[in-house]
Amino acid sequence: MSSRKSNILLLICAAIWGFAFTAQRLGMEYIGPFTYNGVRFALGSISLLPFIFYFDMKKKRRGHTITSWKYEARQGLIVGIVLFIAASLQQVGLIYTEAGKAAFITGMYVVMVPLVGILILKHRVSRNTLLGSATAAVGLYLLSVKSGFNISIGDLYEIAGAVFWTVHILMLDIFVKKMDTLKLALFQFITCSVLSLIIAFLFETITLHGIQLTLIPIVYGGVFSVGLAYTLQIIGQKHAQPAHAAIILSLETVFGALGGFLIINEFLGGKEYIGCMLMLAGMLISQFNNSPKPDIVEGTEA
Repeated sequence: MSSRKSNILLLICAAIWGFAFTAQRLGMEYIGPFTYNGVRFALGSISLLPFIFYFDMKKKRRGHTITSWKYEARQGLIVGIVLFIAASLQQVGLIYTEAGKAAFITGMYVVMVPLVGILILKHRVSRNTLLGSATAAVGLYLLSVKSGFNISIGDLYEIAGAVFWTVHILMLDIFVKKMDTLKLALFQFITCSVLSLIIAFLFETITLHGIQLTLIPIVYGGVFSVGLAYTLQIIGQKHAQPAHAAIILSLETVFGALGGFLIINEFLGGKEYIGCMLMLAGMLISQFNNSPKPDIVEGTEA
């Protein structure tokens, strides 16, 4: 596969994840946030099964060893708990803030990952990482802080979610080295779905009619955002430079703002647009001279 085709696949992946923020907002018009996450991650899990069996059969025909499901199940449970917290914070935050803002704030994980590496894991990073972090921080301030230094409750949820997306990516850096990434994704999605549905049954009213009214956002969020986009990401990153792939995938934030504008008529003020541009610039700057591994450069499974 040529690098151009790989870039196209990664760009499609970023677009799917970006527009998923709008789907997530629309998905909560008739059902609660935990119901939406529970159903869409269940649907996403089901959509991964054909790909898993296809690649396993392909490995078997080539005489390769097929990895056991038990190890992926154990690690998927651990990573899935973190995914559940991150996705829940993101989904609840979307009740109180715009899809475009949520996309940009969530994208802070691209900057936070190397910062955590410096402070906790003692990783060495380039000057561009520090410059990108500072630029994105200024952008986050302009995007989130209103007059009187007030940050909306939705922004706080999204910021907290970005922290857990960061933890999620760093955990995957450890787990994906010795296991099948698609199977790991399957079990983390199942874990997230089960935990979400438990909370939904306890605190939300679940009706079949509500799910039917939200069917399109659920299908988009499950099949496309969770199942298809993740698969496109893996295929695309096999034939692309890691840093280049990270830059393309970070464009999900742009598509998130674009989706909010085109589909649900969300408008941001001038200061907020400047904040968005600075955050995007910070994300891009932070990737230069950094080479994240293909297996761990992920989107927000939005």
